[in-house]
Amino acid sequence: MDLVKETVLRRRMVEEQIRRRGVRDERVLSVMGEVPRHLFLPKEIRQRAYADEPLPIGEGQTISQPFIVAEMTAALRLSGTEKVLEVGTGSGYQTTILSRLCREVVTIERIATLSAAARARLVTMDAGNVTFVVGDGSLGSPAYAPFDRILSAAASPSVPAPWISQLSEGGIIVLPVGGRYEQVLTRVTRAGSRTETEALGGCRFVPLVGIHGFQR
Repeated sequence: MDLVKETVLRRRMVEEQIRRRGVRDERVLSVMGEVPRHLFLPKEIRQRAYADEPLPIGEGQTISQPFIVAEMTAALRLSGTEKVLEVGTGSGYQTTILSRLCREVVTIERIATLSAAARARLVTMDAGNVTFVVGDGSLGSPAYAPFDRILSAAASPSVPAPWISQLSEGGIIVLPVGGRYEQVLTRVTRAGSRTETEALGGCRFVPLVGIHGFQR
């Protein structure tokens, strides 16, 4: 893709698809305007990279539409000091966004080929604060816990219990909760032994496959 054209499309994406729809976190908007989304897609569909739609990345998985990526990232309320668990590495696009907004990212993906491809991409993105894990994301990542934030790019029937136990005091989880085909984007905040839950709006994500998610 031509560099000038790509830059124009990326800026238009941020202004028209994200800012105008209510995302006001300037750090998130800035990073979304810097990361070249087309590089995370198969070459044959890169011309659609800045459209307002999710796109396939192989293995039955998708890259979320730009607005959803921005909305979920903003919902984490990142200041830059947090350790974040990302469940569902996918293409590595969301991973890259997070890596520029927090202290450390641990990203877990159940499909080894996707994880390896994302790792290779991030080498070129100067994302040295990311640890890649292959496994069941519904179990979290106890070896690297606790986490200040957890973000899931896959839908779960409920908030997996291991995530709550791996979340630090005052920590936030953002995930889609619901059925296989329609969910509610949800923010969960830990306050001592309690959790506070907020519904952020309807959404559609691929299912979280795992012990505490959906069965295949």
